[in-house]
Amino acid sequence: MVKIGKHKTDIQIAICGSAGDGTIAAGDILKQAMAKAGYNVIAFDIYPPEIRGFGKCVARARITSEQVYSLKSESDALVSLNDSHAIAHVQEVGRYGAVIYEDTPISDIAEGAHISSHLAPAHLPYGVAFREISERVTGSARSRNIVAVGYLAGLYDMPVEAFHHVITQKFATKSQALADSVLDGFNAGYHIGANTFHLHFDRIGTSRGKGKQSDLVMMSGNAAVARGCMDAEIDAFFGYPITPATTIMETLAHEMPKRGARMLQTEDEISAIAATIGAGYAGARAATATSGPGLALMSEMMGLGVMAEVPIVAFISQRGGPSTGLPTKTEQSDLNLAVFGVAGDGQRIILAPTNVEGCYKCAGKAFEMAEKYQTPVVVLLDLYLSNRYEAVELPKKNPFAKNCSKPITQKTNQSSYKRFKLTNDGISPRAIPGDEACMHTVTGLEHDEQGRPSDHPVMHQTMSEKRHKKLLGAVNHRGITISKRFGDKRKVDVGILGWGSTFGEILEAMIEARKEGIRCSAMKVVMLSPLPLKPINAFFDDCGEVLVPELNYEAQFASLIVGATGRQVHRLNRVTGSPMRVREILAEIRRLADKAQMIAAQ
Repeated sequence: MVKIGKHKTDIQIAICGSAGDGTIAAGDILKQAMAKAGYNVIAFDIYPPEIRGFGKCVARARITSEQVYSLKSESDALVSLNDSHAIAHVQEVGRYGAVIYEDTPISDIAEGAHISSHLAPAHLPYGVAFREISERVTGSARSRNIVAVGYLAGLYDMPVEAFHHVITQKFATKSQALADSVLDGFNAGYHIGANTFHLHFDRIGTSRGKGKQSDLVMMSGNAAVARGCMDAEIDAFFGYPITPATTIMETLAHEMPKRGARMLQTEDEISAIAATIGAGYAGARAATATSGPGLALMSEMMGLGVMAEVPIVAFISQRGGPSTGLPTKTEQSDLNLAVFGVAGDGQRIILAPTNVEGCYKCAGKAFEMAEKYQTPVVVLLDLYLSNRYEAVELPKKNPFAKNCSKPITQKTNQSSYKRFKLTNDGISPRAIPGDEACMHTVTGLEHDEQGRPSDHPVMHQTMSEKRHKKLLGAVNHRGITISKRFGDKRKVDVGILGWGSTFGEILEAMIEARKEGIRCSAMKVVMLSPLPLKPINAFFDDCGEVLVPELNYEAQFASLIVGATGRQVHRLNRVTGSPMRVREILAEIRRLADKAQMIAAQ
């Protein structure tokens, strides 16, 4: 357990219950309040796939006063709203961690069914009458989750004003009587927690400071994507619901009409991508969002977007696969589909943010890249990143350019405009339907410079070179991190190469390894197609051994890197449906560091 001193805070709390217990709502109040109070927060919720509302829910939040990059492997406190589900998570509580549970059940409990019988000797038990307190204060047991949050806040001396603010906002649309009742439940729990004899010496320390509070916004990866779309002035969105991408569409459905933009739920994913390409062809900033099964359906139309050089953006949130797979579990196994899933040589730009702030930046910059390089751009998330909450500091000035298309700089007549004109950079002046004297043909067939179908071998060779050449400039696109190195800047024993949401765990593992004296460095790669080969090769040159951790069975990113660079890597692959564990990566770093030292000594 990380010691919480007077000036530093690093505590991870897990709330576990059944669907209907208010577990996710309790976790939301906790993370929103602590972010409001100025703390860094990383949170991730787990919920069941069944629509009928049964199954286990877990809300985890790591609250810190300093910058961190992932959840911890062990929690410092576990709150049980349903023992049958929470018992399995007792083993995830660290030494001297608190386990908070209901100690006044309303019926007889079978032997071994109460969570208290599963605590380790080093766990600190706190039994609380959540149901009884809720019924006494609010007249109903339905607020026992709020009582539990209040007790937790009181036990750890959390800032009560921030919780009052969040609860008031959360129930602003409800009746005043209900809002007051919820506050009463929280206050009752807080009072009992604050006056409970503490079996440990941990408290919440100071936050990052009041000067930062106004800039911090607590949001999920999907919410950050939606915010990036809005700041990039999206014109049209077409989508079909699918976990875990649905909340992007839901958020945009609420926000886009306010600005005169249009959102349409289509009958399926094929219709969604077709409509998106149609809107992009017509000059709109258009996007869609889906998950792996939806992307598989979209592959044919993606090829049309590449061939017709139509700018669109597709947000793909990966989940466990193949097929329907694991709808509510995270995975990074759609990389091959995103990069190669199209008929023929259909390369397009692939971006993979590594944190919630990156979701915002990649979302907005994707529209710039789509227009500038006249191609579909895929932004690749996963369930862990889509549903992960972080306290994000958004820019006060909109960082996204409005129109990045290559303009038509000379007057044309009806026969001289060449939509697919061959240029030095491979990018053609773009006209949209209705532009004067710019009539042209667009087709899915191979074509000449004016768009007329052509199967001439020289033309196909030339146009294939054009479509690939124009993408090379994307690795130098301004205003976005394409790749970045962390840690030691010189020669190291171990380098860790990562992408997507797993990079947070990679960074934490690297930091711990350096504390142990291991010479190591980490590099995140945000642009997966085309790959930024120059910095990647330079990274390899500095590393004795290179480790690639990722959440898929086939080592898809590792294979992509090996194929592009010819370098050898060590693979660390997990498909548990959960985020990678820091300790697993750290163990591999130690093993490879020992190997590098042995080789150096020979």
